[in-house]
Amino acid sequence: MPYTNKFDYTTISDDCIKCGKCKSVCPIFSITSDETQSPRGFIDLLGAYKRDQLALDKNSKKIFESCFLCTSCVEVCPNSLPTDIIIEQVRYDIKKKFGLAWYKRLFFYLLRNRKIMDFVARLGYVFQTCGIKIDEQKRGAKFRLNLPLQVIKDRTVPYASRVSFLNSHDEFIKNSTTTNPVKVAVFIGCMGNYAYTDIGKSLLKILKRLSIDVMIPKEQLCCGAPAYFTGDFDTVDYLVKQNITYFETFIDDIDAIIVPEATCSAMIRLDWEHYLHDQPSWAKRAKKITTKTFIATKWLYDNTKLKDILQKDSDINIDKLNITYHDPCHSKKMQDVYKEPRELLKDNYDIIEMKDASQCCGFGGVTMQSSNYGYATQIGGTKAQNILNTKADIVSAECSACSMQITDSLGRSENTVVFKNPIELIAEALKEKKI
Repeated sequence: MPYTNKFDYTTISDDCIKCGKCKSVCPIFSITSDETQSPRGFIDLLGAYKRDQLALDKNSKKIFESCFLCTSCVEVCPNSLPTDIIIEQVRYDIKKKFGLAWYKRLFFYLLRNRKIMDFVARLGYVFQTCGIKIDEQKRGAKFRLNLPLQVIKDRTVPYASRVSFLNSHDEFIKNSTTTNPVKVAVFIGCMGNYAYTDIGKSLLKILKRLSIDVMIPKEQLCCGAPAYFTGDFDTVDYLVKQNITYFETFIDDIDAIIVPEATCSAMIRLDWEHYLHDQPSWAKRAKKITTKTFIATKWLYDNTKLKDILQKDSDINIDKLNITYHDPCHSKKMQDVYKEPRELLKDNYDIIEMKDASQCCGFGGVTMQSSNYGYATQIGGTKAQNILNTKADIVSAECSACSMQITDSLGRSENTVVFKNPIELIAEALKEKKI
């Protein structure tokens, strides 16, 4: 799977090292001010590695694992250098040489095995209050024992719902009375399935209001993003191909697969193609699915009358809440989706734009949230302050990874800001409508 072999690193390095436009937008460089931890530094080191001039040792491993994969550098690069893709590939080499930490191996094993994950989630729900104190209003939890470990100390974490989204609803939901109805499938994502289940429930309410028939594919697995960003391509291979094979059984019967998650939709729509670049038969099969897959707010905005409904049926007696909107990296930078959620929200909520709304929130994936958690908290602190400066009641983003990170970042100070997915906010607005 040597995607990196597609690039002439000598030419890339020569072009890249003279520019440096990416440095000003790179989250990790903003923390360290270390050229080796800037996009052009990554490119130069990767070129040296591919020319056998740099050993893949623990020091280079640490450098390559410090990238947030936010794609800010790709967005501003005059040469459109795919720094994120190249780093994802070298992390595969890192995994082959150094292996994976036990907790990563366990996590990716659970992602492969939905039934076991369901059991673990139910077990977690039963016993979670023994270890964490839940704040249902803020939709986060703190560890009861404030242990002197950086990855635990004062950390806000998600908590398990009583029943997962996939196990809470019928597979087929009939909302239309017409003979040729619009029908969509819902890909919910792992966090939306086990922790933030109100996202899926809200999406179903919206689709019911729009008289759109729904299929909830019960055998869907993780999109593969956590393993892909970590370099565990064996797990990616399994998840991607299992999902493709399963989705092929119903893709001709639906109009779209809608995903209320930026990372999951970007992984399916874009990164599946990147991963399958050297497997043409699988890439062709994936294309049929990826071309029908959309992030939820974009599909709803482009293909339904939801905007009109939200404009015309609002209850004038309802006071608007102030919200601020964060643009997930995998939404705005990778899929060019940022106007659509705002358009669907603005008639029922006052949107106060924060400073640097599209700046990375600092989630960064499994490695960043574990061994590089200090970097995540520093970037998260900046995002939290930008949110608080707006004085908004709610911060919204169509991404559960951002929800986890921003809720943690906001949890380090006294405030009443709540995170909600735009799908939840739209559904809440519809609940107040006069039907």
